[in-house]
Amino acid sequence: MRLDMKKILILTAFAMGSLAAAQTTTTTTTTTETTAPAMMAAPAMTPEESFAKAQEYATQADVAYPIPFYDRTLWKAAVDAAYMAASGDMGNRDYTAYLGQLYTKTQWWINAYNVWTKLSDLTDAEKDWAALSAAKLAYIALNRGDKTTAKMYVDKGMSWKSTPSLMAIQKRL
Repeated sequence: MRLDMKKILILTAFAMGSLAAAQTTTTTTTTTETTAPAMMAAPAMTPEESFAKAQEYATQADVAYPIPFYDRTLWKAAVDAAYMAASGDMGNRDYTAYLGQLYTKTQWWINAYNVWTKLSDLTDAEKDWAALSAAKLAYIALNRGDKTTAKMYVDKGMSWKSTPSLMAIQKRL
């Protein structure tokens, strides 16, 4: 077990170093220019390769960060790779569902909600993720005083799964 954790930490450090090394900053007295030569020179990945990378980065991010947010380097890389896989093969439901899962996990609620609304026949786990994204958006809308939008999110969320959060927000409408 100790050896596996060491390998994960080494891979995480390597991935973070690779991502950081992809950016070079040149500063002059008047301007700052940021480029990513390694990314520009790399050949485009296939959707399958992007999907594999997304899973790899997400696994590393789970180890590296206690709370998942898109602005964390490895989570951003995971979401971006999943987006490339899903947009590269729009007919692959698994790629799109994984993107929705990562958007939900990293708390990017509107993107998660939009992905879940595009998919049909959600699994039970996907219904949980989808209802969570709807509840978060309903809560945000309700707190800004927009009951119409909050109701729309609650109704859609309840069509996926009736959750205590959605029911509590529904009572406030």
